[in-house]
Amino acid sequence: MFFDSTYMLMVMLPTLIISGLAQWYLRNTYSKWSNTANSNNFAGAETARHIMRHANLNVSLETTPQELGDHFDPSSEIVRMSPGVAQRPSVASMAIVAHELGHAQQHQEKSPLMTARNFLVPAVQFSPTISYVLILAGLFLGIAGLAWAGIAFFGLSVLFMILTLPVEFDASRRGMKLLEEAGLTRTAEDTKGARQVLTAAAFTYIAAAISSVLTLLYYVSLVSRRD
Repeated sequence: MFFDSTYMLMVMLPTLIISGLAQWYLRNTYSKWSNTANSNNFAGAETARHIMRHANLNVSLETTPQELGDHFDPSSEIVRMSPGVAQRPSVASMAIVAHELGHAQQHQEKSPLMTARNFLVPAVQFSPTISYVLILAGLFLGIAGLAWAGIAFFGLSVLFMILTLPVEFDASRRGMKLLEEAGLTRTAEDTKGARQVLTAAAFTYIAAAISSVLTLLYYVSLVSRRD
């Protein structure tokens, strides 16, 4: 199945191109703005504390050793920052921290989209494996119902990826607003750089969503041909 020419043309090549371009843009944008100091000379951790005071956000801050592993953990209400973000007073650090605090604000305000995405997390952890097993079993055994059940499970992953897009876009919008309201975008360069970093990060989520949709469509076409 994975050496099917249709898979190569419909999924693999588009995914390699789109994901490659998104990662290239992210690396280049992050490289530029991680080496550009923000006008307040605040490192990521200091930026986070400053925003939290102004926006009345009550979350904890931690450092994670994983480079670019910055994220907000809603289960423990912790914003985890990579060393380069927590310790470097760059425009990129400022933007990334603001984005994660945007997620914290979503959680605090009980954003419906974030709630829906978080509800799917347990299912998404197992649905890819289950879907592959069911699809393969259905195809090899000639049981269409099994294959379609596998597609339904894979659809949960696709739904998760699609729901991720508005959640991430909204977190970036909130992040820019948090920076502005806290007086941290004092120059045009601060604003321009922060927007570019957040836009580059958004492209990676778009690429992942497109890849998941293409894979789902391929599975549907594959099972339809065998049905």
